[in-house]
Amino acid sequence: MGCSVFRSARVRAALYSIAIAGSLQATVARADPLPPLAELLRQSQSMAPQLIEGEANLQAAQGLARQAAALPNPVVSYQSENFAGTRDFSRISPVQNTVSLSQTLEVGGKRSARIAAESADAAAASAGFEQAQLDFARDLAIAYATCEVAALQVKLLEDELTRAVEDERAARALVQAGRESDLRSIQARAALTNTQARLEQARASLGESLIRISTLAGVAEPYTDVRPLLLPRADKLALPTDQAPVVTPALRTAEADRESAARRVDVERRRPISDVTVSIGSRRLPGLDATALVAGVSIPIPVFDQNRGAIAAQRSQLRAAEARLSAVRLQLTADWRSAFAQARAAGLRLKASNESEAAAREAYRLSRIGYDAGRTSLMELLSVRRALGEAQSQAVEARFARVQAQITLSHLLGQIPFEDTP
Repeated sequence: MGCSVFRSARVRAALYSIAIAGSLQATVARADPLPPLAELLRQSQSMAPQLIEGEANLQAAQGLARQAAALPNPVVSYQSENFAGTRDFSRISPVQNTVSLSQTLEVGGKRSARIAAESADAAAASAGFEQAQLDFARDLAIAYATCEVAALQVKLLEDELTRAVEDERAARALVQAGRESDLRSIQARAALTNTQARLEQARASLGESLIRISTLAGVAEPYTDVRPLLLPRADKLALPTDQAPVVTPALRTAEADRESAARRVDVERRRPISDVTVSIGSRRLPGLDATALVAGVSIPIPVFDQNRGAIAAQRSQLRAAEARLSAVRLQLTADWRSAFAQARAAGLRLKASNESEAAAREAYRLSRIGYDAGRTSLMELLSVRRALGEAQSQAVEARFARVQAQITLSHLLGQIPFEDTP
């Protein structure tokens, strides 16, 4: 009776597990997996907030560059004189109406300097947007590789859980046969529970990584799964030359900022030059039944405001831009040397971790055969299995390090990382 009830309970639990698994599979089937990196990058061009902001800033700078070429608007003025007065003033001086047209003429090369400055600002904004696109591609590629690492860790722990279940079953069978003590079965069960907990933590990390990359790409609903595409290529990645690139997007951006600052100095130097305003019009003289032509010229006198503070401030901005340009040049060489060394070290680490993983897998296979034959203890088997899990995890981390180094090198070269990824 008791056995029957126990079997019924197990059947109900199995049916419940099947129902839950079917529900999860249906949910996953309805959700969207993470697309390939190149496709995700294309989709993000119109959805990622960073890129939308960068494009808007570029369009704003281009609009200001177009506006810089505009001429000052002419001014139409109307003036009436002697339309009211005391005593007989209105009879002595009849009403005089004057209509005139005035136009300010920019002199001293102000307009050309302004156009050049705004064009330089637009070029700097264009270089900055290009750099923002490369930064976004780098961040997206690293986030993508992080998702792959999390997915592979889940897969490794699922495989380890399968091995743990088999080891626990074997230990229980040996205990029932009297060849092992109950302690061995408890130890195997504890190892199994620990593996299950680690698997749940890895699944949570995968979900967090998918949410993070969805947010970065501007997608409202988080992706649910990822198929490893970047990490499997880690073994085939080749190192570029160790010679640092001469021109990079970061360097072009700094040079464009310096040119913009220099153009702004020229604008501020020309600003104190007085513009000339000319006017021409006609005046109606009712008393004489005649019309007179009037003309005038006005020129401000730069006595109090000679724009010296703005000129000094813009010259300081130019020195700051030149300092940033020098810093970018120095940093470029340092970053390239560091990234190249990291990539080379990651390649050597990957080769060693692959060999360690193969050796650990073979050691576990032999230990399992020895345990089933009674020649290997349970503690030794668990230790070897743990070593296999660590070796596999280190191999995944080595692949991630190599891919990350490749992403950094591509970013320094001004290239989209893994652009040819299917």
